[in-house]
This record gives sequence, C-alpha cells and structure tokens, in this order.
Amino acid sequence: MSDFARQQAEFQRGILAGDDGVLAEILDSPREKRETLFGVYRYAYGSRLVEALRNDHELLHAYLGDEMFDEMGHAYVRARTSEHPNLRWYSQGLPEFLRANAPYSEHPVLGDLAALEKALNDAFDGRDGAAVTLAAVAAHAPEIWKDLNFVPHPTAARLDLTTNAAAIWRALKADETPPDAAMLDEPVRILVWRQDTTPMFRELPPDEAMVWDEAARGVPFGVLCSMLATYDDPDNAAARGAGYLHGWVTGGCLSGVSA
Repeated sequence: MSDFARQQAEFQRGILAGDDGVLAEILDSPREKRETLFGVYRYAYGSRLVEALRNDHELLHAYLGDEMFDEMGHAYVRARTSEHPNLRWYSQGLPEFLRANAPYSEHPVLGDLAALEKALNDAFDGRDGAAVTLAAVAAHAPEIWKDLNFVPHPTAARLDLTTNAAAIWRALKADETPPDAAMLDEPVRILVWRQDTTPMFRELPPDEAMVWDEAARGVPFGVLCSMLATYDDPDNAAARGAGYLHGWVTGGCLSGVSA
C-alpha cells in the first residue's frame, strides 16, 4: 500500500470509527491544534449525514424542529455508519432506531412518523410496474373469478401504526398545526403505493387490510370473499370483496391479475 493510500485509509478510520491514529499525519497550524483541525472534518461528515436525514424526513424535521432533529440525527449518525455510496439509503434504519433507543422510544409517534415517510420515499423510488385496468379484470369470465389471483404493484407496502402519526403527517403536509401525539386503541392499517409518479397512502378498514395481505400472498378471490364472510356480514361479503378490488384497480395498486 502506498503512503497516500495508507493516509487515506487512516483518515477514513478517523472519521468513521473515531480512531485518532491519523493525527500523527497532521501538523498543527499556527492558530489551531491538529485535533481541532481534524475535528472540522469529523463534524462536517456527521452534518452531511444529518442533512441527508432532513431531506428524507422533511415532515419529521418539521415536527421536531431544527434543534431536536439535529440532536436526534447526530445520535443516529453515532449509532449507524454509512455503508452505501448513495446517501438516499442512509436513513433506511431510522424508524427502527427511533423505536429502539431512548429517549425517542418513549415517544412512539416518532418511529411511526419516520416509518410512514420511509414507506412513501421507498414507493417513490420503487421500480416501475404496469397497473392493471378494470378492462383487464372484466375480461375474465364470471365463472373463473373465484380463481383470480392478484399481484400487488411493485411499490405497494403495508404497515401498521400504533399512533396517530398519519393524522400528524397530513397536518404537517398541509402546513397546519398537527394534533397532539396519541396512542391508538387499535393500530391504523396503512397501504402505501405509487400511483403514476406520486406516492400515496390510505388507511384501510380491518377487513380490507386482512384481504389485501392475503391477496398479496396469492390467495384467490373466492377464498378472499369466504374470509370476508367469516369476518363480518356474510350476506354482503362478495359485494365488499368486489368493492375493495375495484378500489385497488382504480387506485393503481395492482400490477397483475390471472386465473
């Protein structure tokens, strides 16, 4: 290894791992000690990562404010090194970090809000996929509808939130004062996907969330309707199933249908 390559490696270790061995390669300036000079690089590296977090979690930033967000961001930087050349992916572990580490874990709405923003970001960056049309579904003969299987759009994702983070997200997005954070008696079931070029999400009633999850696993339409009948109001199960299917298709949530 050349001296230059060795110095680069020591410089990187000094920034990423806090190794001070690189200080032997640095001279004091007339005004500052080498520790202070190198500290500028360490701080700039962490600040750049916090800036990336701000870009990916604009509404969490708005919710916490500059000071609290930056404090949280630097705590995340200390706990998680950047392992991908694209800064877009650095924030992927933020929801889990907020849920697992005090004092942030004491406020579950933070992890939920970060998870919702992450899901929307992932939907925006997700791979393209053609959306099924109503005509494509209607082209199947009525007698085989019970055997139809559905393929979710590549960007579709489901998450459950235990707080009113979705309501807070909507208020922040509209530049309105968000409601106070609150735990919910029942989780909010969220479906996230990209419609054309726009990330979307909506809250699902419990029975629709159940059949969506099962449909995503390949359960055919006839079985889905049977599950709805078991869940509630058996006389109306087929109509409810058809209504949910209509919403998935018109919303662009599905990319395939087959018997």
